Amino acid sequence: MADEKIASAGFVDVTSPDSKEINEKTHEAGVAQVTSHEPYDATSHNINIGEFSANPAPRGDHDQNSLKEELLVEEVLDLYKPFPINDQIAVEDHILTIRAIVTGVILGSLVNASNLYLGLKTGFTFSSTLFGAIFGYGIIKSFAKWTPGVPILGGSFGPQENVIVQAAATGAGGIAGLFVAGLPAMYKLDLLSDSPKQDIGRIFTITIICSFFGLFFVTPLRRFFVIQVARELKMMFPTPTATALTIRTMHASATGAKEAMSKLKAIGLAFSGALIHRVVSYYAVGILYDWHVFTWFFIWSGYKNWALNIENWGWFIEWTPAFIGSGMLIGLNSAISMFAGSVLAWGIIGPLLVHYGTCVGKPYFPPDDPKWSGYMSFTSLSKIGAPGWVPSPRYWLLWPGVMIMVCVSLAELFIQYKIIGFAFKSLFQSGCASLQAAAQRRGKSYPLIEKHAAKHNNTDVVEDPTRPEDQVKNWMWMLGLLVTVVIAMIICHFQWQMHPGLTILACLLGFFFSFLCVQIGAVTDQTPLTAASKASQLVFGGATAGGGYSASAIQHAQKLNLVAGGIASGAADVATSLTGDFRTGFLMRTPPIKQWYAQAFGTFISVWLAPGLFVLFTSAYPCILHPDLYDHCAFLAPSVAAWAAVAQAVTQPKIPIPLSSGIFAVVMGAFAVCQVAFRHFYLVGPREKYRAYLPNWGAIALSFVIPLPVFTNASLIGAVVAALWVKYKPKNWELYGYAVAAGLIAGEGMGGVIGAILQLTGKSGDIYGTQAGCPGDSC
Repeated sequence: MADEKIASAGFVDVTSPDSKEINEKTHEAGVAQVTSHEPYDATSHNINIGEFSANPAPRGDHDQNSLKEELLVEEVLDLYKPFPINDQIAVEDHILTIRAIVTGVILGSLVNASNLYLGLKTGFTFSSTLFGAIFGYGIIKSFAKWTPGVPILGGSFGPQENVIVQAAATGAGGIAGLFVAGLPAMYKLDLLSDSPKQDIGRIFTITIICSFFGLFFVTPLRRFFVIQVARELKMMFPTPTATALTIRTMHASATGAKEAMSKLKAIGLAFSGALIHRVVSYYAVGILYDWHVFTWFFIWSGYKNWALNIENWGWFIEWTPAFIGSGMLIGLNSAISMFAGSVLAWGIIGPLLVHYGTCVGKPYFPPDDPKWSGYMSFTSLSKIGAPGWVPSPRYWLLWPGVMIMVCVSLAELFIQYKIIGFAFKSLFQSGCASLQAAAQRRGKSYPLIEKHAAKHNNTDVVEDPTRPEDQVKNWMWMLGLLVTVVIAMIICHFQWQMHPGLTILACLLGFFFSFLCVQIGAVTDQTPLTAASKASQLVFGGATAGGGYSASAIQHAQKLNLVAGGIASGAADVATSLTGDFRTGFLMRTPPIKQWYAQAFGTFISVWLAPGLFVLFTSAYPCILHPDLYDHCAFLAPSVAAWAAVAQAVTQPKIPIPLSSGIFAVVMGAFAVCQVAFRHFYLVGPREKYRAYLPNWGAIALSFVIPLPVFTNASLIGAVVAALWVKYKPKNWELYGYAVAAGLIAGEGMGGVIGAILQLTGKSGDIYGTQAGCPGDSC
């Protein structure tokens, strides 16, 4: 796991046309088609839950019908070519402005902070693309209106400058996956020092490697994926395309501007409300945030009835705006799958394991306590493998959860073998064509290269509208990539004791999985970061297998395993986000060099911001790093547990996996793979409509790994709210749905940052607040 990204594809359905007639006319032109008014199903295929980059695919018409129909009457857009120039919009001479960069960086930083909070809680993160585009539009439009003659702030604001805002936001959004998965997993396995403060230098350098490695090698991928093979491979880039259509719509007319400001107000109100609610609720958690209904029944009975047994398994309601918002985006299928997984894991399997003595719980209070002697924890990870140790249900369920995630994500990856093979073949032929052209300019010819170059098909290649002077120069990204790789070898050798050859292997895996993630994400809007990270961990498990099985050798192998996984998945995460950003700029005819500068500046900020936020959260909540030392932690960090489990599995000669857990894991993993094959090969053509009714095994696996069902409850609430909203007020949902969800997610994330600061300064709710309504007087 490591960062499941909830994509922001929201207001505009990239498949827009409403009528069947228009759909038929535009199908060949590359306009995907509307299915129905419903929230996205973020995990219907294979979202990286936990890595879970949950990139929900758009599943409905989330744009405004009135304005959209106006645009479609005028023209049918070919979404594989840049949008036609709007003569009503003034030419933008200066788009790389200070106000655009600063606004984008601030918005991206908000997302960065929110993603760290959300990722450490459940492994979910969300994209800053549409958040930055819409919020940035409202902010700069307001500046342009209120300060027309003020330097820097005033002046006209057009769609290309809007692209720069979201490019900077994308860069500043950072690589949260590293900080919610691989890095804390190192602390969990005692591979680093006791505190991130002592390792801040190493944390900064590994962040620099992941961020800038992805930034530099993504540049040539723009031409290949966005221009050369997009049409042939049907690479729609749903979220980036939705962002481009949203920007185009907002700047198209007075109607678009009015609707954009309405969305901005909705985001602002939801953000403010969620932030205030999260901060205030720290001082009355059991009243404003957590509703421990079964604890209340237990107290009302005089501390005698059976309700406490249900409370012990985490069945309570948490009014968390962030996960209600994420539920609004991921759709009913994913939310129901997650809830069903929680019922299976924490309502059936867990209690049965305890009943038959396979697993045990840990009491919070001594047996002679008159009230709370029956209050238990079933999530302990302490003393694993010690003499006389009996696993907790959480440890037992961890392995089936990880097995399902790995099997499903890799199966979804391999199932695309034809498309992946075609993409690599096209890349090879394109390279041969470039070499042949260079050779011909020198009056030379190489038969082998000429043979493969002749097979390169240019018929579907879209002409790049960007002038040569507006392209990113080859020497810029080549030199940057070379310097980054050299620095990576030096840093990894001296700070992580990694052989330069292994560093190069990690970088090659990063490029390879970036290529796959971009290609698959462009088609499905679901980036397989889980597959990338787990596959890289498996490769490095084999590469370091000869180091012996002494305690120091195993720890060193685990450290290398997690560093390599972080580099590969981190680079893939950055590359996928920035390639999508280039797609948005391509459609809006934005000069790539200016987008690249905005991305680079945002990335530079995130390199320093993300480690600082990580230190803030881990200082306020040390249980994040060492969950085995605590009976309760506000941050469940499921991605951390999954990464640590895989690192242990591929490096240790023997892991204390309970036999029953291992057998169950293999059976569930095999069943999940069979469903992937069933969905891809049997549910096709007229049967494809039944895919929507299949459970999402990635979501179910997440429920096994998250040691409490409370977040799945909140997501289900959000999904039900969205479904009812769509059913009874579809146009209202189109206008406000994503805005409200995004505001709720970002607002609580920022409230979590404030909560960490309050914790460190001694002003937190556990000191000045009340624990009324909490089990054992503690939430």
